[in-house]
This record gives sequence, C-alpha cells and structure tokens, in this order.
Amino acid sequence: MSDSIQVQEQGQAIAFSFDEMLRYSGPGSPGGVALGFKLMERAFALLDLDGPLERREVVIDAAFRGPGARDACELVTRGLTDGRYVVDPTVVRPERGHTLETFAFRVGYRGRTLSLLLREGTVTDEFVALAQNPALTPDELERFTAMKQELADRLMATAADEVFDVE
Repeated sequence: MSDSIQVQEQGQAIAFSFDEMLRYSGPGSPGGVALGFKLMERAFALLDLDGPLERREVVIDAAFRGPGARDACELVTRGLTDGRYVVDPTVVRPERGHTLETFAFRVGYRGRTLSLLLREGTVTDEFVALAQNPALTPDELERFTAMKQELADRLMATAADEVFDVE
C-alpha cells in the first residue's frame, strides 16, 4: 500500500496523498475518494513499466458516477478537464448485479487498457440503496454519512489488489 499516487507531468514527478484528494473533493464523498485512490493505485502499478505514468496520458472510462472517485482521478490525472475521464454506460456490468454493476472501470495508458472491477463484498446493498436515494431522511443521511467514512477507512487500510480485480 502506498500513501500517495505518483505521476509525472512533462517529466516532473508529482505525488498526491489521500488527504489532498479529500481536500480537493470536499467532505461529502470520502468513500468515493478512497475508491478513486485504490483504483489508481491498482491500475497505475500494472501500467507503470518505466516509472510514474505521464498524468495527461491516462484515460479512464467509468461506469461509476460518484463524485469522490471522479474528483480523486481528476486531481491526479486532469482527465475530466481534458476529456480523458468519461462516465461511459458501456462499462456497466449488469451481470454483476445491481450493487456492483457500476463499480467497473477501464484504465488506459499508451495503448494498454485494464478493466478493473470492485471486489464483491466491498460495498453493501444498503450502501448502494442509500447512495441512490435522492430523499434521505435525517436518520438515513446520518447512517449513510457514517457508512461513507467507514468505507473510506476500510479501503485505505486494504491493499489495492484486494479491492479491485483486474480482467
């Protein structure tokens, strides 16, 4: 496990910590930020053959729509700004069931592409139901807020290869 995601821009090394990603995203989606961190940690280690990736050459197609993962990836890669981070409905994996179908990503770099799937058991049916409910009660909101922080803590304490499977 690393404490930062390293990339380079025009040959200059840059590292982004989880805390920096949280500050960029804001307090609303700590679980999503952790998800983005682990996504990049897993994918970049497999795509990084000769040192940190050139940040503006990373392409991410995501089924996942959550703002935390998007913000983490934007900070590190500038992919959203440059049109290289795209929410793509063709990445959705309905065969994985409602809870996991949108936790799918394709990460590309210099002609290589990996498909990454969040491991079963990482998120619960309840978590996804709360995330998709636009009218949470105060009690549900409190529960969901706690669940997002718990997810972030658990993900950040877990090795990326135990969070994401690669196809």
